[in-house]
Amino acid sequence: MGSDFLNKLCLRGKISSGAGEGARFVSLPWVRKQMAEKLGFTPFPGTLDIMLGRDSVEVRKSLMKASGIEILPAPGYFRGKLFRAKLRGAKCALVVPEVLGYPDDIIEIVAPANLRDELRLVDGSLVEVEVTV
Repeated sequence: MGSDFLNKLCLRGKISSGAGEGARFVSLPWVRKQMAEKLGFTPFPGTLDIMLGRDSVEVRKSLMKASGIEILPAPGYFRGKLFRAKLRGAKCALVVPEVLGYPDDIIEIVAPANLRDELRLVDGSLVEVEVTV
């Protein structure tokens, strides 16, 4: 696969409330700085959690092997990868934490705005995320 070739993957699932860990992580100054530099936007201080359907779980697992945009951790934190994405036309990014035991059926999305408000999403809303790999 050439470096000019981009794959688009679609992940489908339902909006779900998270535990707030994503919001704490995205609010860390070193994370915000790297995301702004590497994605071209400063993320809203929170993540949009999506519980994946069965078919999308395998697609998400394949992202663990793909090279994404690296987030280099501060001491005591885990690595992570970002993938540019779109959700209902809104520019965003998929966060893939490289944390042992992280659930295979959950994805977290960061964006420059609160996507729940902007796209009028509620828990249970069905969504499709188009991810660029």
